[in-house]
Amino acid sequence: MTQSNAFEPQNDAVPRHVDVLIVGSGFSGLCLAVRLRQSRQDSFLIIEKGADLGGTWRDNRYPGCACDIPSHLYSLSFAPRNNWSRLYPSQPELWNYLGDIADQYELRCKIRFNTEMQSARWDEADALWHVATSVGAITARIFVSAIGALHVPAYPKIAGIETFAGRAFHSADWPANLDLSGKRIAVIGTGASAVQFIPEIAPKTEKLYVFQRTPPWVMPKLDRSIGRWETLLFRFLPGYRHAFRFWLYWYYELRALALNGNQKLLKTAEGISRRHLARQVSERSLRAKLKPHYRMGCKRILISSDYYPTLARPNVELVTESISGISGDEIVSGKNRRRVDVIIFGTGFDVSGSLKRLSVTGRNGVGLSATWQTDVPSYYGICVSGFPNFFMLLGPNTGLGHNSVVIMIEAQVKYIMRCLGFMRRKHLKTIDVKPAAQTNFYRKIQEQLKPTVWQSGGCRSWYQDEKGQNVSIWPGFTFDYRWQTRRVAWDDYSVTRN
Repeated sequence: MTQSNAFEPQNDAVPRHVDVLIVGSGFSGLCLAVRLRQSRQDSFLIIEKGADLGGTWRDNRYPGCACDIPSHLYSLSFAPRNNWSRLYPSQPELWNYLGDIADQYELRCKIRFNTEMQSARWDEADALWHVATSVGAITARIFVSAIGALHVPAYPKIAGIETFAGRAFHSADWPANLDLSGKRIAVIGTGASAVQFIPEIAPKTEKLYVFQRTPPWVMPKLDRSIGRWETLLFRFLPGYRHAFRFWLYWYYELRALALNGNQKLLKTAEGISRRHLARQVSERSLRAKLKPHYRMGCKRILISSDYYPTLARPNVELVTESISGISGDEIVSGKNRRRVDVIIFGTGFDVSGSLKRLSVTGRNGVGLSATWQTDVPSYYGICVSGFPNFFMLLGPNTGLGHNSVVIMIEAQVKYIMRCLGFMRRKHLKTIDVKPAAQTNFYRKIQEQLKPTVWQSGGCRSWYQDEKGQNVSIWPGFTFDYRWQTRRVAWDDYSVTRN
């Protein structure tokens, strides 16, 4: 697989001080870096723990890895790509796209790879963030977390997993050059990643066991290749490209009506999914195992047109018994013991845990983990009270269950740029959201979440923390979020001047 963004080692030393320090080089970090470039703010740096840029789209390389939002919508509005090969982009295409962004805006010289953030501490006396990294300390006036939420793999607790005699790994850590030919494979979990890689690996295996705890809602994937003539239209007729993205945006945006309480629309969507299942799975007993018993959207809605047929293959078995343990090379569930050579965990990511693990210490020595011990409040998922000059991209309650999260990223970047511009014009040393403003926002969001399927859809999902509180999803339309963040309400902030 040839990548246009192949990393060339850098020998540049890490600067000891920058105006803006960004952690993470995925969509979020690169988007903010581009906007800083365009505003001629040159004192910024991205630190990246990996050996290359790309975040989620660098790390997830499992077979069949792709995005479930169309290419022309899952891309930066100010950096369109005219030559997507398919309606839904694959991981290699998205990774190449991010590399092209870095090259177009000359960002590689602003990224330090293999540089992991270890901790960040606010110093009130000099109004700077002191950030410890794996290659040394950096101070910054503005500190931005662009690490996202889908980077800490979640593993189920299974008795005896440490005794497993074969190979076990998470889909996010897919080994290079892995050969599964003729092997007996167990896939634990049926989330978004599993639904993509199961059809890819099934034909190669001797036996594939798919362990399902909760059946997902699956919609047909209306994917197609993008032909030469349409590519030419995208390239030479910008109006056509804008209209196509506009149509895609509203097609996905209106899905929020169903997920936010419109029962008629929700039942219509559920009906499409049930008919999809009925068309693709003829065996009644298998179809019964795959029928969800909670409202659509409570868990992530999946799209696939080859997952259901794969489960009907003679070498594939869907297992719905709970796993009681692992012994040697056998997985024990109910009264059955199934011998396997490889275990693949398709169990997603620990979203709430990844937020709470950030080693960031604000005013009065209070850390984010302590601040978020019981709840996970923030201000628009961008700021946290008690942490001056600290911003987040894709922070709490800014994820989506219906549209492209890149839209949220761009809205947050615009908000941060407005904050930085205001600080510069008014000669401000610090800004910090007021506790009352944050509390009011958090209570409003949690109240809005109550009637939605994300909070009351009859299931537990990665959208929720261990207490069942939704810490991930924005409860509404993206245009509403963009409208609310179109300007900075400075009455909601405490500021200090130079």
